[in-house]
Amino acid sequence: MPTLLPTTTRRPIRELPDTLISQIAAGEVVERPASVVRELLDNALDAGATQITLRLASGGVRAIVVEDDGAGIPADELPLALRRHATSKIDSLAALEQVGTMGFRGEALAAIGSVAELSLTSRTADDAHAQRIDARTGELNPAARATGTTVEVRELFFSTPARRKFLKSDATELGHCLEAVRRHALVRPEVGFAVWHEGRLVEQLRPASAEQRLHDVLGADFVAASRPVEMQVGPLAIRGRVGLPEAARARADLQYTYVNGRHVRDRLIGHGVRSAYEDVLHGTRQPSYVLRIDIAPDRVDVNVHPTKSEVRFRESREVHQAVRRAVEQALALSRIADAPQDGPAEPHGEAQPSAAPTPLPAWRPAPPIQGSLVLQHAATLHAREMPQDWPRSPSAAPVPALGVGVRQETAVAALAPIDDWPLGRALAQLGGLYVLAENRHGLVIVDMHAAHERIVYEQLKARLGDGHGERTIDSQPLLIPATFSATPTEVAAAESHSGTLARLGLDVAPLSPGVLAVRAVPAALREADAVALARSVLGELSEHDASALVQRAHDEILSTMACHGAVRANRRLTLEEMNALLRDMERTERADLCNHGRPTWRQVTIKELDTLFLRGR
Repeated sequence: MPTLLPTTTRRPIRELPDTLISQIAAGEVVERPASVVRELLDNALDAGATQITLRLASGGVRAIVVEDDGAGIPADELPLALRRHATSKIDSLAALEQVGTMGFRGEALAAIGSVAELSLTSRTADDAHAQRIDARTGELNPAARATGTTVEVRELFFSTPARRKFLKSDATELGHCLEAVRRHALVRPEVGFAVWHEGRLVEQLRPASAEQRLHDVLGADFVAASRPVEMQVGPLAIRGRVGLPEAARARADLQYTYVNGRHVRDRLIGHGVRSAYEDVLHGTRQPSYVLRIDIAPDRVDVNVHPTKSEVRFRESREVHQAVRRAVEQALALSRIADAPQDGPAEPHGEAQPSAAPTPLPAWRPAPPIQGSLVLQHAATLHAREMPQDWPRSPSAAPVPALGVGVRQETAVAALAPIDDWPLGRALAQLGGLYVLAENRHGLVIVDMHAAHERIVYEQLKARLGDGHGERTIDSQPLLIPATFSATPTEVAAAESHSGTLARLGLDVAPLSPGVLAVRAVPAALREADAVALARSVLGELSEHDASALVQRAHDEILSTMACHGAVRANRRLTLEEMNALLRDMERTERADLCNHGRPTWRQVTIKELDTLFLRGR
């Protein structure tokens, strides 16, 4: 949070020297009533206000009145406060390079006074009474009010009717003013805000904790569908909340970014957040978030844009990477881990069965029509031993582990209380697409391809690292190379990006003019279609240069490889394979969504099933 100037060490308002004025990004333009509200709120917060009241008429076009209980302005400084480039916030170039206040240019009141009727009423704690000054006449008169400042702006753009024609309806302008208040309120929970329109209270935010202020401004739905973010990287601190991918919105209307308490629209930060969501958002959906970045004032330049809505960082790459890592860490925890795993089961409409486990029918599932499903979690599904009389599939042979270096294990299905596993115990397969499982809350439905795709993807990312080193994905040579007729573009990509292909565990080389041979594939995807996998990767290489590709390997190439390596539709799985898939989901980050942002599982509770069948009515 920016450091507020204590009232006991308040600097006097002074006109800035010409040398300093020339260094300021000039052009304080009043675009609409919300622009006026933003500037006046900045001044009130800089004055140390703890309660701010905003009164509007006609959406702010006819009148904007901002009252605060801050330190106030001495009577002899009121005329100076209305002059352009007169401020108490900075007094030198060194201060400009380390701005710790919301305002600093000394242009706001002068710019507002040039397009509207402006008056200023203020009183300090040492004054016997307040003084009121009119910006048009400069006349100073005694007034009555408590310690603090009142700024009245009336008939906005009365002197420039052409600009007034571009304003929207009163309701629209009121909405922009309310949004300006909310932007300040989110980052200053200790300050109370009240907004009146046409004599009616339309918004009131009492001083509260940061968590309660989020709830008051953005609603309970955002808080429930978001996760906290907190990271400290040297002098950089990142805090806030980021929305879950499944709560993404069609528009980017719930994105708030603050730098040292100042609301900004920064492309660098926005790109860092968006890159953290790349492999969990579906289509063009937009994430929702509130992020606050605190950094030393000398490491960020706020003197970039006339509206102070943009900043420039000294170490922009470090900030970008820190934002991305902070958001990725918050999103990494799967919603599976949030499910309660202890306590009584959800009450059912009828008497509960005995606590003794009910024997399951000793039926034997049909053997799979394809080879064994490649899963890392294959043997130790739970600490308990599998009962001797539990049915095993005849195909439950040792299954190769996903990723080299992980020991091969046997796929088994342990009969244990369903409370022990968030996703429960597999029951059956439906339509060749879904796995049905039972947990303590009811029925779990899993999209087996989407779930396995995420598992494979996270495994590949772990093998390749962060994309900056020289680590490679282990490859599996093919006994018989797979050949295919290639386009000139594919041949050129294979020849020019052989090193990148090797890092990804692929060996693709020309065999003859117009023919490529795949001699090795990633060991984790040895069951995948080698030709289809090679074509997909070469297509990605053709669209992106090699340097960009290495940086985007996690969300582009690896995603493509995972999609080709995941179990396909109509693949018949054994109960052992289904349980192994569920256990791998429980231990995989971001397992709620596939690489394309589609959900991987859904919970249907007993209560919801009762409703479907009208039980208890």
